[in-house]
Amino acid sequence: MRRIPILAQMRASVGLQRSMLLIGLVLTSVYVLTAIFAPLIAPYGFAQLRSDGVPFGAQQAPSATHLWGTTVGGYDVLSRVIWGAQTAILTVIVSVVLAIFAGIFLGLVSGYFGGWLDRILVLVCDAVYAFPSLLLAIVMSIALSGGQSSLWGGILAASISITVVFIPQYFRVIRAETVRIKSEAYIESAQVIGTRAPRIMARHVLRNATRTLPLILTLNSSEALLTLAGLGFLGFGIEPTAAAEWGYDLNKAISDVTSGIWWTSVYPGLAIVLTVLGITLVGESLNDLADPRLRGRRAAADGVPQAPATPASDVQVVSAGKEQEVVN
Repeated sequence: MRRIPILAQMRASVGLQRSMLLIGLVLTSVYVLTAIFAPLIAPYGFAQLRSDGVPFGAQQAPSATHLWGTTVGGYDVLSRVIWGAQTAILTVIVSVVLAIFAGIFLGLVSGYFGGWLDRILVLVCDAVYAFPSLLLAIVMSIALSGGQSSLWGGILAASISITVVFIPQYFRVIRAETVRIKSEAYIESAQVIGTRAPRIMARHVLRNATRTLPLILTLNSSEALLTLAGLGFLGFGIEPTAAAEWGYDLNKAISDVTSGIWWTSVYPGLAIVLTVLGITLVGESLNDLADPRLRGRRAAADGVPQAPATPASDVQVVSAGKEQEVVN
């Protein structure tokens, strides 16, 4: 159990840092479990409009039949929020996995071989990174699906559009680590004995260049959720009859707010805020724990006793004593 990374991070955290990590883990766990068990938890289907032949009705206030009320389209709000978690997690998984594989491959090739290929890849990734991410996602979504699509078509379109935005981030990290690692002595030794470049990159460089990826992955997951919600809010997401999507539901609830109908916008909005908050807290906590300087500052701020530092004068005395012994 001690070897599980998240448990090791939990033991290393203290005070406010541990509270942030716990809150983030709880919120993220609720989100993941809701997405997995959506078919069992949701009282109705995401596109269901009637039960036992009786229509739900549009903009119905919360009641025993519909705990969170109904939308302007006559859908059950609670069911849409629960099914929306499943759509969001599928999009996050596909987009992050695609971005990781593409970014790692391009970063390894660019950093290890260098030359004209490295200059071209850096230029292209810098150009993509400088482009507004949401606007780039909108353009890619329109190009791939025309702005509206089925469940898997919409998920793939949103995932690929988000992947294009994320690839430069992974590329930069992996390329920088590869440039640093390829100058190490063990890499030069492998090259001297005739080890082929693909084997060196896969066996030696890749293993040491991907240590910071879990931190980037958590932060990019929250950004992917926001990008997906932004696409749906602007009308470039998934059709409501194909899947539930929180951004689309927020878009349809704009006119309800001015009429005093709050339930159609509050619950999808809270789902987005709490999910992004949970993933972000986990990512920020892991980032602090991975950096000894930040970990020490957190511990000092929370009043955790630290090992006393050796005074500089004592260090000089000890060093002088050792030098005297060597001379004698």
